Amino acid sequence: MLHIVDGIGSWVIRTCSIVGTFALFLFSTLSTLVTTRLKVRQVIAQMQRIGVESFTIIFITGFFTGFGLALQTYIGLSRFGGEEFIGVVVALGMSRELGPLLTGLLVIGRAGSAMTAELGTMQITEQVDALRTLCIDPYQYLIVPRVVAGTLILPFLTLFSMLFGIIGGYIYSIYVLELNPEIYLSSIQQHVNISDIVGGLIKSAVFGLILSWTGCYMGLSTTGGAQGVGHSTTQSVVIASLLILLANYFLSAFLFKVGA
Repeated sequence: MLHIVDGIGSWVIRTCSIVGTFALFLFSTLSTLVTTRLKVRQVIAQMQRIGVESFTIIFITGFFTGFGLALQTYIGLSRFGGEEFIGVVVALGMSRELGPLLTGLLVIGRAGSAMTAELGTMQITEQVDALRTLCIDPYQYLIVPRVVAGTLILPFLTLFSMLFGIIGGYIYSIYVLELNPEIYLSSIQQHVNISDIVGGLIKSAVFGLILSWTGCYMGLSTTGGAQGVGHSTTQSVVIASLLILLANYFLSAFLFKVGA
């Protein structure tokens, strides 16, 4: 019995230590952001790597998600004669939920994992220690630009995901289902508010912070050579994905209250 209690206690202490270190890493990052000069060129370079290079996959995913959403919506709405609401369902689905969520998860897999692998490799080859030897703050030079870039660029990618999803739904509804294009567009104009889009963009900014924060933390925590880099990269994707899914629920409940 004492062995079980001891095991549970050790697990709780270890978990609290990891969570505390994770939170302190974000605190140090934010402190560095407000107390030191921002490396603007580094931020722009990271925005290029995280955002611009992810544009193609965001375009394809958003477009075909709109296709699928229009198909499934038609199947459901046609059972009680509500086909004219396909446009608003597709637009709300993409702006409030699918656009931010899919963009966050895809960017984790493409850019977040690369971020962890790059920083992890720098850590095990002692390049981070070399920066400290040269009196260069790794937080200012490596971490802050990635976190700022991830937080700023995700809303832009999400905006394109929403747009391509709505266009995909439009093309499917008009050219496959042969619905009236004016009804599709007018339903969106009547029932989709700017707050729906703004709420989705706020969610995506939080997702960008989570994925860059997790990617940088796991990268700088890497130990154990090449195998450790692979382990950190996998853990980074898993942890950031779970955090985004968890944050998505609470942000949806807060931003899009029932009846709003």
